[in-house]
Amino acid sequence: MNLATSDGLAGDLLFGNFNQDFTSLAVGGRYGYRILGLNSVDKLEEIHSDDIDDVCLVERLFSSSLVALVSLSSPRKLKVCHFKKNTEICNYCYSNTILAVKLNRIRLVVLLEDSLYIHNIQDMKVLHTIRDTPPNPQGICALSAHTENALLAYPGSPNTGEVQIFDVANLKAVTMIHAHDNPLAALSFNRDATKLATASDKGTVIRVFSVADRKKLFEFRRGVKRCVHICSLAFSADSMLLAASSNTETVHLFKLEHQQPQPIKEHPKTNHTSPNEASWMDYFNKVLSTSSNYLPSQVSDMLTQDRAFATVKLPFSGQKNVCALTVMQRLLRVVVASADGYLYIYNLDSEEGGECTLIRQHRLDGIGNVSGSPGQLEITGATYADATKGKKLMGLQHQKHRTNSTGSSTSTSSNDTVSSLRLHESPKGKLFCPIDVHDIAECLPLDDDNEFPPMTLNCE
Repeated sequence: MNLATSDGLAGDLLFGNFNQDFTSLAVGGRYGYRILGLNSVDKLEEIHSDDIDDVCLVERLFSSSLVALVSLSSPRKLKVCHFKKNTEICNYCYSNTILAVKLNRIRLVVLLEDSLYIHNIQDMKVLHTIRDTPPNPQGICALSAHTENALLAYPGSPNTGEVQIFDVANLKAVTMIHAHDNPLAALSFNRDATKLATASDKGTVIRVFSVADRKKLFEFRRGVKRCVHICSLAFSADSMLLAASSNTETVHLFKLEHQQPQPIKEHPKTNHTSPNEASWMDYFNKVLSTSSNYLPSQVSDMLTQDRAFATVKLPFSGQKNVCALTVMQRLLRVVVASADGYLYIYNLDSEEGGECTLIRQHRLDGIGNVSGSPGQLEITGATYADATKGKKLMGLQHQKHRTNSTGSSTSTSSNDTVSSLRLHESPKGKLFCPIDVHDIAECLPLDDDNEFPPMTLNCE
C-alpha cells in the first residue's frame, strides 16, 4: 500500500541516507533535515533537526556532529556544519550541480556530472580533482569507510559497466573492473573495502568483486522476468550478507559464501544395471557437474548464479528506497527507508533465511509518532538534477514558490540552479569561525571513537 497517497507526507521529502556504519539516518526535505539514531526498534531517537529550507543532500560523518548539506536553492554550494555547536565550518561553490557527497574520516568527496573533488576533511582543502570523467548524471559513486583502505569507486564508461577505483588517501588510480556490459546503476564497498558490489541498469544480476585482484567472487540473480532499477546495495558488517533493493516490492538478501560442490555419487552395479549403463550414467553426471565447460557462457552463467538467501516484501512498489543491514537491540535487522515517507524494520533469520518479517514502521517526518521518525531514500543524481530544475522528484512535484516582499511568487531560474560550465577550476569557498585545537578536542569529537577533525586552516 502506498501510504503517500493516504496522508501525503512524502511530498516534503527530498533526500535520505544512512551514515557510514548504518547507525543513524539523515533525512532532508522541505522542512529541513533530521538526524535519527537506529538503536531501538520501537523508538528512533532524534539526534538533531534543523529547519533549513529544501535540504536535498545531507550526509553525516559516522556518529559525529559533522554534516555536509546541499539545498535546492543553492545546488552548487556545499556547506559543512557542526550541528552541536550550531556553526557553519565552511562552504564551497562549484560551477555545476552537486550530485553526491561522500565522507569518511580522512576525505570528503564531491561528485559532479563530469568531475570529482577530493577534500582533506581535516581542513577542507581540495587535495585532488578528477576531471573529465565519463558523464555520470545519476551521481553514482561509493566511498569506503575504511581509513587505511580509503577507496573511491565511480563509473568509468557511460555505455558499459566499467568501475574505476581510486585511492583517495594516496591520491592515485588503483584499478579498473569490467563489472557489467550495461551501464552501472549502483556500487557499494564492504566495511574494509576488500569487496565491491555492483549492479547495472538492467538490474537482473548483482556481482561482487575482489578489489585487490578484480576477480569476480559472487554472482547473484535477482530475477529474469523484468528489468528493474537497483536503488541501493549494502553489505552487512561482517561482509557475509548483501542486500539489494530496487523499485519493485522485493528486497533481496544474498549470502556471500561459496557452496561446496556435491560429490558425484557412483551408481552401484546391480543385476539390473549393465557395466555399459553404469559407465554412461557416471559420464553424464560428470558432464552436468562441469557444464560451464561445455555450454555457452550465457547459459553456464545462469547455472552458476546463486539465488536470494532471504527476501523482504515491501508494502509498495515503484518507490525509490535505500536499504541497510544493521544491528538493533543485538539482532541483525533489515531496514528500508522509502520515498513513501516511512522507514520499515524487518527481522532476519540469519541462519535459515526465507521471507523476513515486518516488525515496525515509522514516519520519516516525525509527526504523530515522534519517536519513530527516521530518514529515507538516497535520491539519485538524475532525480536530484531534475529537482533543481523544478521537475518531478520521486514521482511528486517539488516546485516550491517563495513569496517576496511585495507578495509576488518567485522561483529559482535554471541559470541559477544548473550551470552549463564544465569544471576546469577549483571551487570557491571559505572557512567560518576557525576553531583552535583545544576547542576542537572538547566540541568536535567523533562520538564513535573519540577522534576529531581539526578544522584549523582557511579553505580559500
